[in-house]
Amino acid sequence: MWWQDLLWGFWNGLTAWIVLIAHVFGFWNEFPFYNSARAGNWYDFGYLLGMGSPVLGGGLGARGRSRRR
Repeated sequence: MWWQDLLWGFWNGLTAWIVLIAHVFGFWNEFPFYNSARAGNWYDFGYLLGMGSPVLGGGLGARGRSRRR
């Protein structure tokens, strides 16, 4: 179903930063950075939303608020 792919993409995008850092140091090799078996339009869209999520500091609003004068 399309919404399952969207949610899996969002989850994998959200956790991709953590998994990337773990892969750099040689940990969690069994967890993929990007799940190519689920690749498709909805998964990719969810992945991009998760990667740019403000939950892990990807948001642009935080910089604008700190520059108030």
